Amino acid sequence: MSETKEVVERAGEKVGMKITPSASIIINNYNYGRYVTNAIESALAQTLPDVEVIVVDDGSTDNSREVIRPYGDRTVTIFKENGGQGSALNVGFARSSGDVVLFLDADDMLVADALEQIMPCFSDPEIVKVHWPLLKVDVHGRSLGELLPPTEIPDGDLRARVCCDGPSTIAWPGQGNAWSRKLLRQILPMPEELYRTGADTYLFELAPFFGPMKTVPEPLTLYRMHHENFSRSMSFERRMARELRFADHYTAVVSKQCEAMGAKVDLARWRANSWWYRLSDAADEIRSCIPDGERFILIDDAAWAMDALDARVALPFPEQDGWYAGPSSDDESAIAEFRRTRQLGIRFVVVAWQSFWWLDHYKAFAEYLYRTSTERLRNEGLLIFQAKDGSDIGGGDRS
Repeated sequence: MSETKEVVERAGEKVGMKITPSASIIINNYNYGRYVTNAIESALAQTLPDVEVIVVDDGSTDNSREVIRPYGDRTVTIFKENGGQGSALNVGFARSSGDVVLFLDADDMLVADALEQIMPCFSDPEIVKVHWPLLKVDVHGRSLGELLPPTEIPDGDLRARVCCDGPSTIAWPGQGNAWSRKLLRQILPMPEELYRTGADTYLFELAPFFGPMKTVPEPLTLYRMHHENFSRSMSFERRMARELRFADHYTAVVSKQCEAMGAKVDLARWRANSWWYRLSDAADEIRSCIPDGERFILIDDAAWAMDALDARVALPFPEQDGWYAGPSSDDESAIAEFRRTRQLGIRFVVVAWQSFWWLDHYKAFAEYLYRTSTERLRNEGLLIFQAKDGSDIGGGDRS
């Protein structure tokens, strides 16, 4: 925000004028020439008037720049050398002027009235972020009928909660956020070498520690699912290593913020609650119980996105065409699918903490699992079973 604009706002406050906040959409692009037109058009089509649209191309080597140039003065265009996503967001924010800033990945799109729904939430000057669920769409932009995250997104003043429990304990919508300039001026620029990818993690993990937030219940972002997406193309181990580096960094940042607020920080509790530290501990437990080279059935409701661990291969359960097929309709189908998978010669089963509910909901399935398997490990993060000799591997126990 410029010094002149701040003076105008202060003058307006003195005479009781209502100052309407302005908005900037910053599109960050790297080699998404086939998608970036959709992102730009969705930003330009916003029903809220006078939206600033900034396109930052981070050194693309495809046809992105040829696609972006024809928009001319309809957008603010920044062509820069490749520096990663964090660099693109830093540069875009430095060039922006909006009181509210929305970062949009170039492969995603906004619904036309997104900002019209978002902006009234910022009428409260204390709000630091507004967020909403994402609607999954396919590579062609057609709805897949699923929301991310699938659960309700908390809002309000969560500072006491997150100071107690720590970061990475709440499922935030990665690309479904609008930020107050007041917040971003406190936390940007972000470290660019660390956040070459996954830069939005830095933002949504820090935001709850700086002020209250609001939720728009309707999905305002169309989140495109495709295999060119960098995070989806990363192996589980590479992604986990990246997220642990992130967690080490933002934990240090927010612990200082808590101390500035006068809140005591229990770093051991934060680590125990952290999604990524818990997942890292679970991976170590799997390594200790399941020999390298083995396949194992993974019941995790697709939460872990674990494809392999070293030379161990994880098979989603229930599975269809190599992907998680969703919860079983009943015990009978769960048992039938389990037998079919076990007959591939798979001896081990891992149940993640997110899916402990399976053993309560599918009681006959749980009884069958315990009858044919030995419990090797049980803790708060996972259960590991190993098939008993003579069970249904290769056509054994059919009772």
